[in-house]
Amino acid sequence: MLEVMKIVDYLSENDVISRLNASSREGVIKEMVDHLNQSGKIDDPEKLVSILLDREMLGSTGIGHGVAIPHGRLSGLNEILLVFGRSPDGVDFDAHDGEPVNLFFLLVAPEDSAGLHLKTLARISRIVKNPECRKTLLGTDDRDKLYHTIEEEDQRH
Repeated sequence: MLEVMKIVDYLSENDVISRLNASSREGVIKEMVDHLNQSGKIDDPEKLVSILLDREMLGSTGIGHGVAIPHGRLSGLNEILLVFGRSPDGVDFDAHDGEPVNLFFLLVAPEDSAGLHLKTLARISRIVKNPECRKTLLGTDDRDKLYHTIEEEDQRH
């Protein structure tokens, strides 16, 4: 039987930001990239911010229902990088439904991994499709509970 890719294969509890401080799209991206930089997972945060903002210029990664999945591909990576962030007040992310975004999954994939990149995007979309999952994620700033909510929803699919 084919092994199903799981979000928690790439997202650790340490990569959950329970309270983002930024109040703009660019600020959220910079804050999440800074997290990757501080954890030693990337070498050039300015380059990654530029890649992600360039992707946003093509069309917002705000998918609606208070969720955005900023994403891009970066040369020199060997694996998918994933960070989850929560903004209780919400950020104007130019989402498709016009609503502020509270829940962010930042996805960075190796440059040559288009298939895995798309599979991961689809997997995140399935997880946040559940309104109860989104409500639970929005309703707590406890990092353990945030991670385990994502993990539980990930196991259901």
